[in-house]
This record gives sequence, structure tokens and C-alpha cells, in this order.
Amino acid sequence: MTNTNATNFRQNLFEYLSLAVDYNDVINVSTKNGNAVVMSEDDYNGLLETMYLLSHPASREEILAGVNTDLADCVPENEVSW
Repeated sequence: MTNTNATNFRQNLFEYLSLAVDYNDVINVSTKNGNAVVMSEDDYNGLLETMYLLSHPASREEILAGVNTDLADCVPENEVSW
């Protein structure tokens, strides 16, 4: 995460936007009234999708069960032959 103030952000806007879009950096911009966060649209959409999936109890339980499953116990439903 990159931290900057509003004045520096304004003076170097395109550099900060490039960091967010090209390098997936999150920019924390501090102001007198609080902070703002700038991130790429892809990161933002991924964050929204994660929140959406975790907001449904059934989906959340399936995800957690998958995370806690040992890799050796995972069996592909349809094994692909290349």
C-alpha cells in the first residue's frame, strides 16, 4: 500500500493511477477530513465478488470447507486427459 497526501496525489495523479492499474497497488490518500483509498477496478470488483460470496451462508460454508480440505482428499469429478 502506498500512502500519500491529497496535494501530492493531485500533483502526481497519473503516476498513482498507473501504480493502481498496472501494479495492483492500493493508494491511501490522507486528507484533513479523513482518508480515501484508490485501487484498480479489477481489484475493486474482486473485493465486491468476495464480499458477495461470503455474504451467503451456504456459499461461505462451501468455501470454508474447501479451504480446510486436505489436497490429497480432493478428487476431480471429470479428470481431463490432454
